[in-house]
Amino acid sequence: PQAADHLRAVLLAQLPEYMVPALFIHLDAMPLTPNGKPDRKALPVPDVQGREYEAPQGETERLLADIWAQLLGVEQVGRHDNFFELGGHSLLAVSLTARLRQAGLQADVRTLFGQPTVAALAATLGHSRQVQVPANLIP
Repeated sequence: PQAADHLRAVLLAQLPEYMVPALFIHLDAMPLTPNGKPDRKALPVPDVQGREYEAPQGETERLLADIWAQLLGVEQVGRHDNFFELGGHSLLAVSLTARLRQAGLQADVRTLFGQPTVAALAATLGHSRQVQVPANLIP
């Protein structure tokens, strides 16, 4: 635990917080596919403890949790779960914003990086306003 805390502190000095892993697992060797690439399916499942599940509250949080569960391939998403800690990354963040638009909600990737939990993102979505630009009437 001390080595992980030290590594986290060093990384936080160099990187934004959202880029620093929430969990570190020591591996003797990286599992590889027959082609020599990292085999993600063979990686051990992290034992995440310490945070209790709290169900999403309200329609927006439930919608976000459902979308996250589909995108991230997880069974259950709580209101305090972090998109990036659950396996999200920038490409999935773009997919998330597209799905939110389909559901009638406006959010951008920057908002997700700043508010990476269901509860925090839902709170910002409730206050977002879409600017209506009138049509140009000049012939």
